Amino acid sequence: MAGGPAGCWRGLATAGWAVEGGYHRPGGPANQWVQWELAGLVPPSPPGPAFWDDPATLLDEVAGAGCTAFGLSVEWARIEPEEGVVDAAALDRYATVLDGCAERGLLPVVTLLRRTHPWWLGEEFWLTPGAPDRFAAHVARVVERLAGGCRHWVTVHEPNLAAAAGWVIATEPPARVGALSDAWAVCDNLLTAHVLAAEEVHRCQPDAQVTLSPRASSVYDLHALLVDLLCARRLGVGAHDVDELVAERRAVHDRSVPASGPAERLLRRAAAATSPFGGRRGVRRPSPRRVVDAVYAAHRPCSLDAVAVSWQQPDPTRLFRVPAGIRAGRGPAGPWARRPWTVRPDPAALGRWCVVQAAATPGLPLWVLDDGLALPPDGSARPDGWDADGYTRAHLGALDGAAVAGAPVAGYLQRADGYDPAGGRRDPAAMAVTCAPAATRT
Repeated sequence: MAGGPAGCWRGLATAGWAVEGGYHRPGGPANQWVQWELAGLVPPSPPGPAFWDDPATLLDEVAGAGCTAFGLSVEWARIEPEEGVVDAAALDRYATVLDGCAERGLLPVVTLLRRTHPWWLGEEFWLTPGAPDRFAAHVARVVERLAGGCRHWVTVHEPNLAAAAGWVIATEPPARVGALSDAWAVCDNLLTAHVLAAEEVHRCQPDAQVTLSPRASSVYDLHALLVDLLCARRLGVGAHDVDELVAERRAVHDRSVPASGPAERLLRRAAAATSPFGGRRGVRRPSPRRVVDAVYAAHRPCSLDAVAVSWQQPDPTRLFRVPAGIRAGRGPAGPWARRPWTVRPDPAALGRWCVVQAAATPGLPLWVLDDGLALPPDGSARPDGWDADGYTRAHLGALDGAAVAGAPVAGYLQRADGYDPAGGRRDPAAMAVTCAPAATRT
């Protein structure tokens, strides 16, 4: 039975708002979803397994299942519940969680921005010019307190999906539709925020491993572009030659990862045509490109110490159909969204991504984060027969194959945050068993 590449840390990825409990309750922290919840547009934030009050129980389950890593997010809304008011006790509590990981031999992987920010920053915070600097200051405060317990950091979780969900397809606050220019500006701010945050992490902790985790997509401009921008300087490309690099990489990507059909080919062309990178000057979409300035002004030649991916179905055309009418995320969606538990997994695609990415960024390890199987919210079986255990085993087998082919797969976290994208509840402790090495399962 495949158990994943040798030396690869393996465990669970959790989101603070989903497992800690208390969000949007009286006296509890609140993020940018609070107005949607109050208006009844989305279900209330899950109470979770009360991880905030009792982290030991879940950590015991994870370690007892044989996992070697634990992913958690440090929630900005909990640390700074009001503007300028820092909850030192909350930082101390996160430090206690990291101590608990060390006591159980679990490697902590900490995400600093997992798609949520304090309510008082507003729903369109990431469209404001000063957002990256404000986030970097927050990161410096967090890392100065927590660096003693963690060395593996993810600055920004799914920046590409955050931009699309909030400003293009309206499944998350602020629920804008088709605002492509603003979506690219948001993505630029999030990438800039990563670069500035990585600088702060390394200032506090020079030996840290820092990355960000884009949502998987087989469309170049929706995923691989982000990694190439952050690695351009490392590849020896000058700031004025970034567009030539992007155009070349886009062509290589499209040959290495062929489109699944006409719909995806059309989407790739549309994404390239609207992208602010890779086109000729005067032809490409005008959009902020502060990330390029940040990359070339940074002290380090590359802000990525690893290349990470938040793995879900990478072919976006498989996620849509007409009609459907079931939301694919926490927010409302139109009739184009397929039920995520009806989209058949493709473990081989994960193996291919590892091999292709390893060739594109030689010398950088690969982290697969937030891999997970969507389950029906009513607890019924998926129509295709896949279950969480079979899914995990198949994906670990794909990583085994990628490692044999030379891909430096260093880490794997399965999403088990108590609340899946379909709105269904999960038991993180039970999910830990499916993620553990095969030899430890009973």
